[in-house]
Amino acid sequence: MYKVSWPTRKELSSSTIIVMIASFVMSFVIFLIDFSFENIVSFFYKNFK
Repeated sequence: MYKVSWPTRKELSSSTIIVMIASFVMSFVIFLIDFSFENIVSFFYKNFK
């Protein structure tokens, strides 16, 4: 049998904050990549069409 050890309230809240910050950073990076590609593609369509 394995003993289950549940996280304390402090560990749980700090893990939640870390996950929220990581999610925000990743969404911001994806937004920047999407915005950059959108501008690059529109530049090529406007100038070489």
